[in-house]
Amino acid sequence: MTAIQQPAAPSPAPGGTGHRGPRRSVLFFAFAFAVIADPVSSVAYAIEAALRALHGDLALLLPTMSLVVGLVVVVTANYWQLVRRFPKGGGAAAAAGRAFGPRWTFVPIGALVVDFVLTIGISIAAAASAVIALFPAAAPLRIPLALLLLLAVAGLTWFGHGGRLLFAVMTVLFIAVCMAVLVRGFVSPHAVGAAPTSTDPGRSAALAVVLAFPVAMALATGIEAPSTAIAQLGQLDDTHRRRFGRGTLALLLVIVGGLTIALTALAVRLHIDIPCKDSTQIADIAHAATGSGWLYEAFQLTSSLLLLAAASSSFQAGPGLLKALAGTADQPGVLPSALGRTNRHHTPYWSVLVYLAAAAVIIVAASGEEQELVLFYAVAVFVSFLVGLLAMTRFARTESNPTLAWLNGAAAVAVAFTLLVNLLRGWPVLSIAATLAIAGAFYLRWVRAGRPSGIEDVKARAEAD
Repeated sequence: MTAIQQPAAPSPAPGGTGHRGPRRSVLFFAFAFAVIADPVSSVAYAIEAALRALHGDLALLLPTMSLVVGLVVVVTANYWQLVRRFPKGGGAAAAAGRAFGPRWTFVPIGALVVDFVLTIGISIAAAASAVIALFPAAAPLRIPLALLLLLAVAGLTWFGHGGRLLFAVMTVLFIAVCMAVLVRGFVSPHAVGAAPTSTDPGRSAALAVVLAFPVAMALATGIEAPSTAIAQLGQLDDTHRRRFGRGTLALLLVIVGGLTIALTALAVRLHIDIPCKDSTQIADIAHAATGSGWLYEAFQLTSSLLLLAAASSSFQAGPGLLKALAGTADQPGVLPSALGRTNRHHTPYWSVLVYLAAAAVIIVAASGEEQELVLFYAVAVFVSFLVGLLAMTRFARTESNPTLAWLNGAAAVAVAFTLLVNLLRGWPVLSIAATLAIAGAFYLRWVRAGRPSGIEDVKARAEAD
């Protein structure tokens, strides 16, 4: 088989770390808080998605989001294992290829392509909603505003990965402002809403929660990122990449889980109902907690910037994946070589345009409403989660570790159930169809290219490059 060339990683310094003391701390800060921008930003729409699925029943909101966070813990535990097994990166794609054969690599790859497009679209739409909640007069311009933000983020991608530290700062700023809003809301809220705590769901409370929580599993998107992004840390040895990856996963779990439960509890305490068309639930929570002063404005500003950072992160990771799959003049690849052409900032500009066009289409199709896209969001990435869990189950069985095999198998069942409930809603089937179509197309091109070896490591190469 033809070999796919791998980019040379920077040589580690003596001892394999290349960083000591404060320098390594700054590197971890920039890496970890930039990587978790996506899952942290999903707090802006996941809680509202659950409340809508519950038809406004606030009494069931906290149990629903607790179940969501519990499943996030399960998925994170699997990626904790993946980081240990694949310290050079690769995530579910590497695990699937090595557990079941290289052809299975394309299933999580197809899922990631769809996930990147949806992350861009929903993050941009949610950022536009945050702006509109602050400036309601902009509501008639929702779609043009979203497209303008999309173009701005895509334009910044032209300058490469230099914004990672900026993304980290945006994440920290949002967390700090969110904490201030939570403290104000629990200690001395500005106002309390009029929404009833409980309504008649027309079915058992347990069934209502079970049917609602999969919609809010948008909160789990981005969990894959640490297991693949560690490939960027070529200056570190395997031990320190594992520490960075696992430290980021732990940080993600604490921050995302903590903010989700706290904001949900505050929404219930302040009786925040499903928002009106020109607002969002998270904006209504902040307004009820703080009023319309500077803290509310800071909350809306930092949340919109965080959402744009999440979109920008996918604008880098998605085209980077296509670049890694693309061929060159000297080496055949899975995709046309044009998708691998870069500018002087190493940005694959044709691949960026592909994602720009795809994201623009779904933003327009959803009328710029992020809640319309949430239904599709947690579907494709759950295919990647499921494949990764099945791969880790197989590894555990091969290594005669029945306890780990049972735990991973049980987690796979939970993820499969979540995926199934979302698919039963109807339209999310389109996400699965797109995932399988992309995976199939990539596989056929791989076969025609002579089945080049090393395809299992394509995601790691995309990050390392």
